[in-house]
Amino acid sequence: MLERISGSLLDPDALYASNIELFHSPELRGLNLVMGFTGFADAGHVVKQINAELLDSLDAEPVAVFDADQLIDYRSRRPHLTFVEDHLQDYQEPRLALYRLKDGLGKPFLLLAGFEPDLQWERFARAVVGIVETLDVNLVTWIHSIPMPVPHTRPVGVTVHGNRPDLIEGISVWKPTVEVPAAVGHILELRLVEAGRNVAGYVIHVPHYLAEAEYPTAAVAGLEYLGAATSLMLPSDRLREAGREVGRQIAEQIDASEDVQQVVSRLEARYDEKAEGTVRRSLLADENDELPNADDLGAAVEAYLARENPGK
Repeated sequence: MLERISGSLLDPDALYASNIELFHSPELRGLNLVMGFTGFADAGHVVKQINAELLDSLDAEPVAVFDADQLIDYRSRRPHLTFVEDHLQDYQEPRLALYRLKDGLGKPFLLLAGFEPDLQWERFARAVVGIVETLDVNLVTWIHSIPMPVPHTRPVGVTVHGNRPDLIEGISVWKPTVEVPAAVGHILELRLVEAGRNVAGYVIHVPHYLAEAEYPTAAVAGLEYLGAATSLMLPSDRLREAGREVGRQIAEQIDASEDVQQVVSRLEARYDEKAEGTVRRSLLADENDELPNADDLGAAVEAYLARENPGK
């Protein structure tokens, strides 16, 4: 049974209702926490796919459920429902919750998954940091994805950040200094570092011409990085199979257009050039360290692949 902690409406703990018995169980102490928030970037729908795979494949027990009414702007992000002839059904209620899961070997871990809050970021951050400290979480990892001018024919890249050098060195393929729009995950990382907690964030690089569609291959890479950091065996078989099918469809579409083949070849050449040596420049920067025009990097690919394939 979920129970809301009593206190002031401004109290961070009032943002969520918790499973009191489980929340205070010793078995939840010292676990690793994985976080994934939908609503920010999410190129290739990586976070959406990872959250769904973990919650659908593993036994998930809610530990705490956050109050969507306090955190979401319904008019800017309207939930969906279904109109069936003369009645409404299947309302898709926004959900942001902390779960206790067990991996393929029965090892427990925590998952904070759901929508990115529109409102009260700092209060939400205080609530999450409080939970992390109460449960004495060992390591917090979180993931999101961004579109990059990289070819799908090369390994999926990742940028790692946080306060765990052992999880960053030798893994990050892009180490820029650049101002970026903040996500709630960034705020949580900053506040967790300030609180002296271990945290690592993973940014998966998705080919920009595949950013608007589900790209299972990138989700598999994300699960692999999260699993390696947390020593968890995370499920990925269904996503791997879906990735093979998507890869086949991409190959068919690219083979059908010489223009697209040329654009992908240029991306491959650029990727391989930047991959040489031990010091890597930003894949986003040109020879003058300026961001390239997205049109120059593959508008032809994006337009072609975005078009629905007849007969599919």
